[in-house]
Amino acid sequence: MGKRKKSSRAPTGPKKKEPLATTFQCLFCNHENSVICKLDKKVGIGQLNCKVCGQSFQTNVGSLSAPVDIYADWIDACDDVAKEAEKGQLDDAGPSQAQTLRTSAPSQQKAVHKDDRYENDFVVDDEGGMEEDYAPGR
Repeated sequence: MGKRKKSSRAPTGPKKKEPLATTFQCLFCNHENSVICKLDKKVGIGQLNCKVCGQSFQTNVGSLSAPVDIYADWIDACDDVAKEAEKGQLDDAGPSQAQTLRTSAPSQQKAVHKDDRYENDFVVDDEGGMEEDYAPGR
């Protein structure tokens, strides 16, 4: 038995690419498809505007930039501003206020380990210490 002839198969045709989105959800008012991104590649500026709440953002763009890139830059810029504002609140607050601010955002806190072997949630020194702790008869 042999293989089927190639001429009997139907041609599949070119794969269709899904176009990238140009409208997005607003970070401030949470409306779907309310943020519109526009690119002006000749000037090198990308603009983002919300139709509902009026938020706007501008960034530099390159020749390969897409509206998704402008939206991602906007998200990054909003995160940076939020981190700076949180840092400013912690610096301005007294010791009791700083403690309440730290405990109010537990998802952003790093895990605190009693062991000195951990640094930024990674094991730094893994040699020898644990076997001695669990040895029977001590």
